[in-house]
Amino acid sequence: MRIALSADHAGVELKDALVAWLGEAGHDLLDLGTHGTASVDYPRFGAMLADALADGRADRGITVCGSGIGVAIAANRNPACRCAQVSEPVSAAFARSHNDANAIALGARLIGIEMAKACVTAFLTTEFEGGRHQRRVEMLSAPQQEPA
Repeated sequence: MRIALSADHAGVELKDALVAWLGEAGHDLLDLGTHGTASVDYPRFGAMLADALADGRADRGITVCGSGIGVAIAANRNPACRCAQVSEPVSAAFARSHNDANAIALGARLIGIEMAKACVTAFLTTEFEGGRHQRRVEMLSAPQQEPA
């Protein structure tokens, strides 16, 4: 599994800590930046993450901004991305098991590194349940279609 990570200036420190931690664990990573604390526009980094998922450069994604909300909104504009803003591991697990989320968004100003690691662990280790959830997940990528 290849994991893409992105962040704006408010999330770069948390993103970099996650890159180091995931790298030490042997994960295949794609660091999309940003790489410094100079102000950048968070929509670009949410969109870059979604693009990496859409074009197959990554299987899962983690994006970070101050709250996690802005990058999640930006990422979810791409129909190939199902990004859930999470702040604790139960939400991260439900995002995977019920929504087949392929990305999570974290708020660097809201959670610390240990909680972020717990969210990432839940996100990476939880499987999608399928079944009754499958139809609804399909609707997320094609919201104009009527359910089957």
